Amino acid sequence: MSDSDSDDYLVEEPTLAADDPMRAYMPASFGKKTKEANIAAQIDQSKRQAKKPAGQPKQQGANGGEGGGDDTDGDSDSDSDSSDDSDDEEKFPVSHELVLKTHERAVTSVSLDPAGGRLLTGSLDCTLKLHDFASMTPTTLRAFKSVDPWETKKSAASSESHPIQHAEFGRLTGSVFLCVTAHPQAKIMSRDGVTLTEFVKGDMYLRDMNNTKGHVGEILTGTWHPTDQNVCVTAGSDSTLRIWDINNKRSQKEIAVFKSKALGCAGRTRMTAVAWGAPPQGGSPMLVAAALDGSLVIYSGNGPFHRPLAEIQGAHRPDTRTGGIDISSDGRMVVTRGGDGLIKLWDTRKFTKPLVTVEHPSTSDRFPMSNIKYSPNSKSIITGSASGHLHILNPGNLRAELVTPITPGVPLIVVDWHPKLNQIVTGSANAETHVLYNPEMSSRGAVEVMSRAPKKRHIDDNPALTMDQSIGISADSIITPGAAMQGTKHGGVTASGKSRDPRRPQVQTLTPFMRSQPDEKHISDNIPLSRMLHEDPREALLKYADIAKKDPMFTGAWKATQPVTQYADLSDDEEPEKKKARM
Repeated sequence: MSDSDSDDYLVEEPTLAADDPMRAYMPASFGKKTKEANIAAQIDQSKRQAKKPAGQPKQQGANGGEGGGDDTDGDSDSDSDSSDDSDDEEKFPVSHELVLKTHERAVTSVSLDPAGGRLLTGSLDCTLKLHDFASMTPTTLRAFKSVDPWETKKSAASSESHPIQHAEFGRLTGSVFLCVTAHPQAKIMSRDGVTLTEFVKGDMYLRDMNNTKGHVGEILTGTWHPTDQNVCVTAGSDSTLRIWDINNKRSQKEIAVFKSKALGCAGRTRMTAVAWGAPPQGGSPMLVAAALDGSLVIYSGNGPFHRPLAEIQGAHRPDTRTGGIDISSDGRMVVTRGGDGLIKLWDTRKFTKPLVTVEHPSTSDRFPMSNIKYSPNSKSIITGSASGHLHILNPGNLRAELVTPITPGVPLIVVDWHPKLNQIVTGSANAETHVLYNPEMSSRGAVEVMSRAPKKRHIDDNPALTMDQSIGISADSIITPGAAMQGTKHGGVTASGKSRDPRRPQVQTLTPFMRSQPDEKHISDNIPLSRMLHEDPREALLKYADIAKKDPMFTGAWKATQPVTQYADLSDDEEPEKKKARM
């Protein structure tokens, strides 16, 4: 029978009832089955459910009373409110969200690198989490690395870890980030979490802060220079702002010592917030800082820093921490969020009193690192609240243009708005990091994550169940004899070089000369005295024996007056007389 008659074949199928559970295990077709992800459905699942903030007053009617005299009016009012809220949300990238639960305690710092590919978060659990949007999928929303900045200084006797106060990527390249913990020493770390520079700690016994080379108290915050990628500033509890060159960790580059004029401060106070901005036209940068005594000061960004250009005493209530401060993109306006429950708008050209003041519940008593930020185009101001809502304010009158719940009932601590991604990142007290976006307005970042197919779950996706936490070996990995010790401190050998595995041959100790063999001519030309490496030291000294005898360098002062040594002349047969022994 030929292949042309294949249509006459009859395929026997099992006779199963329609409701038989065995049908679920029977193949419906031959060949490899592919399951394509429904991208539109994934993005719809991340859409936020709009909720009216608690405590918001009802819509006022035309006669001054509360709207909704009957059911029909109430329904129309609710419909108009919902339509207004949806219209407001369309103006800002807050329609969808991506939730990251990678910390154990409150998130106190969020930062995106300039390209928008990597997210850095810090927390009160003393760890930094690094997230890479390029490697995440809707089912693998986790950090690729967790870093404890002080892990190298831990010992068996003391566990040195400090909460993360502030962490921020560099503004230009994002190859490094500034890490500020509750410690006098700030750190510069690479984008992979490796410590590159640890700034020096000052001498706490010196009274004059101008003579110390570093902070002598806890550092509260810091930020980067707007145009120089190698310069940053830190604000400490020792009443100083210290400007650092990241290539010089032994001393600060510049120092600004703030002398408080408030009663009872003895000239010192804590510097609680700092911002560094520069106008895009290339004008002079400006350094703005807030102090615990309620003062607000402005320094020239390029110095000198002996005294501030302008100072306002009592800008906020004393003894309340002003944690939020930011400068507009044009460098003219400054917004501050104080611990006294007020948000104030200042004009740097007339830095005497605030232009606008509005009430806003403060969270600085529990979370003093609460911040406030301008949008990338300075057309909006964003900040969090104690009720867990995100407030988007008008930069002219500080009125709320949109108030949307992020973590209702849980304080929203830090916010950030990325210019390239057009996405808002928030950190809350319940250890959650929310990335807000709009599929039509935003690009890359969370949009790419939700546009990928979910990763198939594997047992190895949970490292707590399938990994040996001591050496980091997967459950299904192939282990060779002696290879389990390679992750230890000595690399599988003892201090003397002997292998820990008796079946494994002894590993030859590598010396610096064995690892590489550079050009001998390069060594002889560039390294002084390199020719003496293979020379006999006795022969090298005997070369100068005749020169030392003819022209002595060290005994030349008494060469003419030195007496000649006289020895007795004895023949080979004579022996020297021996002294008689006493009886």
